Amino acid sequence: MSAPSTHDVLGTPVTMPVEIRHARCFVAGFTADSTAVARAIDAESPRPGTLRPLRIRPGRTMCMLVFVDYVDGDLGPYNEFGVCFLVEDPSVPPASPVRALRSLLRGDARALVHRLPVDGDFTLAAGRGIWGFPKTLAEFDVNHSSATKHGRLVADGALVADLSVKPGIKVPDSTADTVLHAYSQLDGTTRMTPWRLTSTSGTRTRIGGASLTLGAHPIADELRSLRLGRHALMSSSVDRITMRFEDPTVV
Repeated sequence: MSAPSTHDVLGTPVTMPVEIRHARCFVAGFTADSTAVARAIDAESPRPGTLRPLRIRPGRTMCMLVFVDYVDGDLGPYNEFGVCFLVEDPSVPPASPVRALRSLLRGDARALVHRLPVDGDFTLAAGRGIWGFPKTLAEFDVNHSSATKHGRLVADGALVADLSVKPGIKVPDSTADTVLHAYSQLDGTTRMTPWRLTSTSGTRTRIGGASLTLGAHPIADELRSLRLGRHALMSSSVDRITMRFEDPTVV
């Protein structure tokens, strides 16, 4: 067995895999115009057309907006806001909307991390340097503790997004070892990172249940251009997640 890889991040060694011992999050999923999402993906891609939006019905795909609080992990504590698109597996032919919807319901759909503001310099350097995640710096005002979760993101002095998620139906805790596939595009390279969920607890989910306000920041303008649905298709919150990030591979 080969020795674990180690990366230098701002003079500090980071040994793989990176362990997250406690994180919490809330997420809202909106349908979006698949043609507009494809344009947004290709604008950042070294090879346009490599990653295709997962179409859950004709002309529509999924855009996931998520606030994550990393409470205890190898990269230290920090906040994160993700704009993620569900995408096809680039190694197989395009899925039909029915097959895509089944993939979404099973929870094994793949995701492209399109935007990823954070509030820490170390995680910024690690995310960009190790996995090619498009991390940028921003300011967070987030409440994960109340029944209704709320997050407000400001970058460059402008509001990006203000998101609230109402409580849903409690879902059984899980200790299943589930591997998700997260894609990133940065500096002319597309990467895929195995993201291993090892446990979740305190999960609640529901249809709808989210309120979103977009500001005047360029990321907000981009989200408006995607023609998001007026109402969230679904929303969820998780009180405690443990997970592990592996080394990426170039796609």
